[in-house]
Amino acid sequence: MTGANRHDVAQLQAVLDGCEVQDKGKGAGARHLCADAAYTGEPARHIIEERGYIPHVKGRGQEARELQREPGQRARRWIVEVAHSRFNCFRKLLVRYEKLHCTYVALNHLAASIIAFRKVTLAVNIIYG
Repeated sequence: MTGANRHDVAQLQAVLDGCEVQDKGKGAGARHLCADAAYTGEPARHIIEERGYIPHVKGRGQEARELQREPGQRARRWIVEVAHSRFNCFRKLLVRYEKLHCTYVALNHLAASIIAFRKVTLAVNIIYG
């Protein structure tokens, strides 16, 4: 993890070196890295390719042009941001009142199950009534 006061590109090498990516048993498949416009420069592309990733970097305005062609398409990198946003709705997790690590992890699992359950379409939802 890197500090929020540092620019993303300056910490790219440290982040990629610190990540452990496991293959899903499909053999020696290619690893893809989706990134936003902050990583469009040649030094960032070199760092990404040097570590064996295939870069998918969208430049400024490129996403808007693609959205005009395919209106229903959404960016895949937003999935993580949406997940963080949904977890932030649980105030007890956001502020982290829990002192024990196991309790905090259990509450994260509970929040994840509530988030997943809210995605299920039922005639009567137990959580919302």
